[in-house]
Amino acid sequence: MSDVRIVYRKYGGALHWNHPGRVLGQDEHGVWVVVPSGTLARRGEEPPVTWERAAIMLFPRDAWWTAAFYSPPHWSEIYVDVTTVPEWRDGEVTMVDLDLDVIRTEDGRIFVDDEDEFAEHQVLLGYPPEVIAHAEGCARWLVDAVGERKGPFGGAHLGWLAMVT
Repeated sequence: MSDVRIVYRKYGGALHWNHPGRVLGQDEHGVWVVVPSGTLARRGEEPPVTWERAAIMLFPRDAWWTAAFYSPPHWSEIYVDVTTVPEWRDGEVTMVDLDLDVIRTEDGRIFVDDEDEFAEHQVLLGYPPEVIAHAEGCARWLVDAVGERKGPFGGAHLGWLAMVT
């Protein structure tokens, strides 16, 4: 296992959520990383917050999203951020957060969060039309995949989570 710095940025480069993690391994879905409970995370330069529950994060190799799978109990079972494709270099994985989040709660409810922020940032941050279209298409695909438990959303995280809990 190797340490990695997880860095989300906003369009234009501003620092967003950032925190450490530890690479567990890879499979057909991408690179799996644990963020242990007690990890300190920051949004930009705001004061740190502590992760109360461990999470397994998935960074796909060529998709416009990243996912966090939380150990229960946690209000969300799966939290997927629509992002640019994650890029790995020098012990860091970086991507641009495009606001839209697809969430499956512990009771199975699925919804898209932050659509208002996405609309606001299209203007404020100047998202190009192709980025807007890609993000919207990705969110639609994620709602279906998470809802139907396809691919990595069908329990692929459970083996990785068992390694660390």
